[in-house]
Amino acid sequence: MSGIKVRFAPSPTGRMHIGNTRTALFNWLLAKKNGGEFMLRIDDTDKERSKAEYEEGIRDALKWLGLNWSSEARQSARFDRYNEITEKLKQQGLIYPCYETPEELELMRKTMLAKGCPPIYDRRSLRLTAEQIAAYEAEGRRPHYRFKLMPGEIVWEDMVRGHCHYMAENLSDPVVIRADGSYLYHLPSVIDDTDFGITHIVRGEDHVTNTASQIRMFEAIGGKIPTFAHLPLLTGKEGKLSKRLGSVGVADLRAEGIEAMAICSYLTKLGTSEAIEPYYDLNSLADSLDFSKLGRSQPKFSEEDLRHFNTHLVRNLSYAQVKDRVGVDEKFWNAVRGNLEIVDDVKLWQDICCREVEPVIEDEELTKLAAELLPSEPWNDDTFNAWINEIKTKIDRKGKALFHPLRKAITGTDNGPELKVLLPLIGRERVYKRLMGIKA
Repeated sequence: MSGIKVRFAPSPTGRMHIGNTRTALFNWLLAKKNGGEFMLRIDDTDKERSKAEYEEGIRDALKWLGLNWSSEARQSARFDRYNEITEKLKQQGLIYPCYETPEELELMRKTMLAKGCPPIYDRRSLRLTAEQIAAYEAEGRRPHYRFKLMPGEIVWEDMVRGHCHYMAENLSDPVVIRADGSYLYHLPSVIDDTDFGITHIVRGEDHVTNTASQIRMFEAIGGKIPTFAHLPLLTGKEGKLSKRLGSVGVADLRAEGIEAMAICSYLTKLGTSEAIEPYYDLNSLADSLDFSKLGRSQPKFSEEDLRHFNTHLVRNLSYAQVKDRVGVDEKFWNAVRGNLEIVDDVKLWQDICCREVEPVIEDEELTKLAAELLPSEPWNDDTFNAWINEIKTKIDRKGKALFHPLRKAITGTDNGPELKVLLPLIGRERVYKRLMGIKA
């Protein structure tokens, strides 16, 4: 697939959460794999709920994840274009006014369900006389507008779901303009996708029915119908859709120390037939993208699993991948990374090795003897074992009774990197003082 163009089209009405992050990611990876373009489109037609701070948060999240875009658009700047197309469709009879109130529509829906019929709008507004319309408008009613779906089959080959088939007669004509004159999602999106040459649309499976209606809109305005991919929606670990899941924000995960590539790797492979393994750059992750390996069942997202996965990724980061972030040399990084949960944890070990530590003396007899038996420098990875063997010949200690008091005195902590690795990093002078109970 060459010459493809995709778009990520968030509404700035909330934070960038894990669900729309996954949508953005799959779009970006598809474009990257095929040398295509990734467009950012801000769907800000909802003037009441759209906030500048939400848009800023979306942009920050995308940049941090590495999902850069080559072009962008804003729907609030394109109303003239939407109005132009809408007027043409009205003149063609494809957009028509409806005067039912929300209460009347709900009653119609319940009545049809009670009769065992699908709750499809019956187009009764198309049968209104001029007198009836005048009477409604005299009441102060303002019409909402629906798009008239032309009858017949609507089919497409979905990159995830395979062959999709709908009969337009079984769908309700979608509302495209509210009574207050504001646009709903459907038509502006189709106009944008046509005008900007979008070739592939990757989004959640909750849009499948929208896709059927929008294919008719593409046809009506003479647009080229894109290729669609509808991703199964994420669920919580318990298998149910969760409000909490929708609130898992990228900014929160970032603040917690979760790596961008941990999020990207985890979300890309979750719900596929492939193992969830770390990728360390987006190019490699893009090369691995294969929509045919996505399952149809809803993948179970777990923050706990993501944290464990992040730890696995961090412990395998090379020094070259973190050197601009950690402020330690390669020897130090390689010594401690196996005990890190997040990259910033390296600072804890930097403090233990390079700054003053308040030693905790649990066994004064042992620690004083250990100080006396400290070998001369230079130290290496063999120093610790030789030192321990010497201590064992002088005092009856083994196992935890031997190692724990030494660790508490030298590091002030209960666990961490192996002492044989830490000793050369701390140095003889500091180790001696700490074993003697001296802050050093």
